[in-house]
Amino acid sequence: MQKNNKDKQFKDSRKKLLEEKVISIGRVTKVTKGGRRFRFSATVVVGNRKGLVGIGTGKANEVPAAIAKASMMANKNVTKVAIIEGRTIPHEAIGKVGRAQVMIKPAIKGTGVIAGGAARSVLELAGVKDVISKSLGSNTKINVAKATLEALKSERTPAKIAALRGLKVEEL
Repeated sequence: MQKNNKDKQFKDSRKKLLEEKVISIGRVTKVTKGGRRFRFSATVVVGNRKGLVGIGTGKANEVPAAIAKASMMANKNVTKVAIIEGRTIPHEAIGKVGRAQVMIKPAIKGTGVIAGGAARSVLELAGVKDVISKSLGSNTKINVAKATLEALKSERTPAKIAALRGLKVEEL
């Protein structure tokens, strides 16, 4: 029993550290013999603005319940992303999900987050302060958000590359 209580406290404290932002809310209709049944789907991004970010989706009969489910899923899917100098990404990357593609590039200090819609939400909650992004292909909010996260996950710091090669960072 004691362990279970500690796990719950840990999850509650982690949830408080992460900000959440609703990307999209959609109404889903199921046509049945008796008429139409409406449900709601929600997509939420969570992050701590220091390198942790996650995306989740949820469906329910009411909007608040759908957002709560999406938030729970996003908290489960939190990943660490590489940020250098506390403000930008290490190198250019492209993320692809479905027909959506998102290209992200590092930018000089003071540029800000040049991105639109779902990509902007993901980048801001990840803690990236200076970046340029371009959405290519489909502009579906969910897929653009997932593609942005995919691009952020593919980033590798010089320390990671040095470790893979068995070298020191100075030797690169």
